[in-house]
Amino acid sequence: MNKKTVRDIDLKGKRVLMRVDFNVPMDKGVVTDDKRIRASLPTIQYVLDQGAALILMSHLGRPKGTGYEADFSLKPASEALSKLLNKPVQMASECIGPEVEVLADALKPGDVLMLENVRFHKTEEKNDPEFAKKLAALGQMYVNDAFGSAHRAHASTEGVAKYLPAVSGFLMEQELEYLGRATLNPAHPYIAILGGAKISDKIAVIENLLAKCDQLMIGGGMANTFLAAKGYNMQDSLVEKDSIETAKGILAKSGDKLLLPVDAVIGDKFDANANSQMVDVDKIPAGWRMMDIGPKSIDAFSDALKGAKLVVWNGPMGVFEIPKFAEGTFAIAKLLATSGATTVIGGGDSASAVKKAGVAKQMTHVSTGGGASLEFLEGKTLPGVAALNDK
Repeated sequence: MNKKTVRDIDLKGKRVLMRVDFNVPMDKGVVTDDKRIRASLPTIQYVLDQGAALILMSHLGRPKGTGYEADFSLKPASEALSKLLNKPVQMASECIGPEVEVLADALKPGDVLMLENVRFHKTEEKNDPEFAKKLAALGQMYVNDAFGSAHRAHASTEGVAKYLPAVSGFLMEQELEYLGRATLNPAHPYIAILGGAKISDKIAVIENLLAKCDQLMIGGGMANTFLAAKGYNMQDSLVEKDSIETAKGILAKSGDKLLLPVDAVIGDKFDANANSQMVDVDKIPAGWRMMDIGPKSIDAFSDALKGAKLVVWNGPMGVFEIPKFAEGTFAIAKLLATSGATTVIGGGDSASAVKKAGVAKQMTHVSTGGGASLEFLEGKTLPGVAALNDK
């Protein structure tokens, strides 16, 4: 990575403004999954160990942008962080303004201040320069460790970097390192696995990966559209009719690089109580729909993975939220865990799948950013990364 990191600047005695991704799930004011908070701990601890004071900012959810909303307050996240650090984390009632400036000015080395949700202001998502300037005025250095928001050109992810020396945190560095392996100079054999519901939002990813990988396996709802493009009757399965011609074009130029399911676990409705059966993809009965890949497909995918040096996976193989349709997704997760390859897992559902399968710790890298990892795999420049200072 050619961007400066926290290692490249002198932090002693400085006030560091850090963008973190504390957009974490909560229930009744308590954080229910602190993975993203834990992911930022190495950078937070490093900054404090270097003798700096730390001001943290993040978004949470999708508030209206018209001021404070209790349901979207970052206070529970600050309390969770305080427990993890085993030290007080001061919580501001705002993210800009005179009161916050007083709190920031009073910080001593080793102190931590958490700003309130930046999305309580509409100007955050508009990347308003005046709002960015007010945020920047709180610190002397800017660290971005929020890879999950790096694909957004918002005031706290991109705008602030125009007014302060801007470097990456360790989480951001790690994300760029491993996702970079998948796009810039991949080891071969390189296998990519894509799943999820639609191909329409992954066309650019498919084309970018096909140009770089040795084999691309497709499962999930998006496989239905490719199978329909091959002339199979997918019956009640989710098929994007508007994308069938696109799928035909991709099939025509991908040769034998594209691997599709050959059998399926089907259901008679989209429901946990659905009846299910196993059929080949050309024999789906009327009124039934494809819900997961079947055992023959798992075997074919397993064969393709043998000897792989690099595997990138983004998107589940089926409706894995429903236990009877989760086997394909979990089988792929377990295959990757024992493959011996460098395994890079896209965020979102893929991260959730390896965790539910109990193999997250056996993956080389599990991304904290679903949308950001997808855009990176497309080959797009992420605004939050581009804004950082070059080495």
